[in-house]
Amino acid sequence: MTHFLTKASLAVLLALCSIPATVSMAAAAGPQTSFIVEAQYHHPIRGCSPMHAVRKARDFGLHRAHITRMSPRVVVVAGRDRRGWDRITFANVRGCPLIRR
Repeated sequence: MTHFLTKASLAVLLALCSIPATVSMAAAAGPQTSFIVEAQYHHPIRGCSPMHAVRKARDFGLHRAHITRMSPRVVVVAGRDRRGWDRITFANVRGCPLIRR
């Protein structure tokens, strides 16, 4: 009978000691993970990003490209190409489509 009580009390002691350890780890990891995921996707960029327009102008062959004008409708990027100073106009919508070169 004493062996049974010893084994039962040891099992109860191990069970009680393991509960707080698992609860604290689960509580610590849960809110941090969801906060990081929410923070990344809260502010989507609408329209043509200035960085995207400059990259696209460089792909078209403009050197030293920089934004000269940005309005709700257009984004104008100026720079140099083989012939001299030039500018490219992009629409201020997603994907920065080319309007005028």
